[in-house]
Amino acid sequence: MAKMRTVDAAVAILEKEGATEAFGLPGAAINPFYSAMRAHGGIRHTLARHVEGASHMADGYSRAADGNIGICIGTSGPAGTDMITGLYAAQADSIPMLCITGQAPVAKLHKEDFQAVDIESIAKPLTKFAMTILEPGQVPGAFQKAFQLMRSGRPGPVLLDLPIDVQMAEIEFDIDAYEPLPIEKPKASRKQLEKALDLLTASQHPLIVAGGGIINAGASAQLVELAEILNVPVIPTLMGWGAIPDDHQLMAGMVGLQTSHRYGNETFLQSDFVIGIGNRWANRHTGGLDTYTAGRKFVHIDIEPTQIGRVFSPDLGIASDAGAALDGLLELARERQAAKTLPDYSGWVAECQERKGSLHRKTNFDNVPIKPQRVYQEMNKAFGRDTTYVSTIGLSQIAGAQMLHVFGARKWINAGQAGPLGWTAPAALGVVRGTPDATVVALSGDYDFQFMIEELAVGAQFNLPYIHVVVNNSYLGLIRQSQRGFNMEQNVSLAFENINSPETNGYGVDHIKVAEGLGVKAIRVEDPNDLPAAFDKAKALMGEFKVPVVVEVILEKITNISMGVEINGVNEFEELAETAADAPTAILTKA
Repeated sequence: MAKMRTVDAAVAILEKEGATEAFGLPGAAINPFYSAMRAHGGIRHTLARHVEGASHMADGYSRAADGNIGICIGTSGPAGTDMITGLYAAQADSIPMLCITGQAPVAKLHKEDFQAVDIESIAKPLTKFAMTILEPGQVPGAFQKAFQLMRSGRPGPVLLDLPIDVQMAEIEFDIDAYEPLPIEKPKASRKQLEKALDLLTASQHPLIVAGGGIINAGASAQLVELAEILNVPVIPTLMGWGAIPDDHQLMAGMVGLQTSHRYGNETFLQSDFVIGIGNRWANRHTGGLDTYTAGRKFVHIDIEPTQIGRVFSPDLGIASDAGAALDGLLELARERQAAKTLPDYSGWVAECQERKGSLHRKTNFDNVPIKPQRVYQEMNKAFGRDTTYVSTIGLSQIAGAQMLHVFGARKWINAGQAGPLGWTAPAALGVVRGTPDATVVALSGDYDFQFMIEELAVGAQFNLPYIHVVVNNSYLGLIRQSQRGFNMEQNVSLAFENINSPETNGYGVDHIKVAEGLGVKAIRVEDPNDLPAAFDKAKALMGEFKVPVVVEVILEKITNISMGVEINGVNEFEELAETAADAPTAILTKA
């Protein structure tokens, strides 16, 4: 056995567990861990400008590709508390992420030492496992347990807190004798899946609701094959968007109060059976449960047993990994296909296609200032099937989900449940790290963009190119819209007369100057007809300089985006498409 510092053992474990991408900021209490990474040489580290930004980078990296686990590293005290929003975003969306913090010496933990905070207690509600490691000999086992928990059952983040004296202590450790612990995931039985399929085939208008658990399981191909064998339409959730390509004939649209399609909601309301796989019945998806559940039976398959029945009681609940369930359902479906006992749902599919071709929102506006709908129309034209979109919250994200197109798993990266402003830019940098050959396009409103704008410098420093579309209405737009009923919407305007940048014309912060000052390239667009050229230029600049490129689009200050409180009562504030020319980039249109 070799004697080494605990941090040297920990870094060797990171490599053996396949987690070699770290984001963070060093500090006095975590310097020993950084010295171990430097000595080892196999862990790439990206220096963030804010520890919260580092946590979102690690989150984005984890979301970018199957099997990724991003690492966030920071010092004691405020570095750990800065990570909390990142832990929340990852925990809420079932994303594995490892946070590592430095800590005051063990003997000082109860003495209110400088930057000593009980981060274990703070982080526990937002992690699968949080531990301040008090004994050097516990370090290997704590890391081993952390990786097992991150990957087992419903994935999620963990936090390990390392007092500086524990980091410096030496232990006996042999990396060759270290083995990752087995991953534990529930698996549906054949009998359970037979009952689920029996319920489906007894219905007239069935739907599959595809949740983010399918993407976490890397099972999108199985989903599509199952839908094709059964000839049953699929409704992806916001976290499951991309599990079936938007242009697949069985992709029936998204359902919900905000991030939904008109045709998706109408199709759901015509259904009589729903099998949800890897989803959690989020309230922005369901709206009022009486409306959502009326007249239809439900099967719910989820990896976390306590998730079943949490929102409403299904007719059948099955605790299973989404991939295992889909594999089992596929086996049964193939058997019944061969026996020619599957119902014919071609008429139901045709009805869904009819709605998909006719129920659209208008995007083809020529207004100046620009209407946001036109921006997404031009993005659809400018960016191809392989584009990965990154966004978090706000009217920009809601309208984007209504009008953009996604053609594959992990091509829509979104902090769906937590929705923290500022997440988009650092998460996009993490996605670029995780998929360096992908075309990454981020989407933000002005407020989301400003929250962590300093992280653009990370993209410039480390040559992490992506395009960041900033739709600037100089408002906290979603909150302005939600305040309409209180007659207080003027209270959230971000506009002001910037005497140092009169060219902003009352839109406040000069994002172009700020972005360029941080080392990236930036373009401002004020006429919708200039959008195609701006996107082409952005792609050229990204290719030439290998840095983020900001495309700021000056929007009309007030646009109310479609939303409501029931899936059968979404308010359409803007014009609807009456002809194909009104929505020229819709997946399916009728003249």
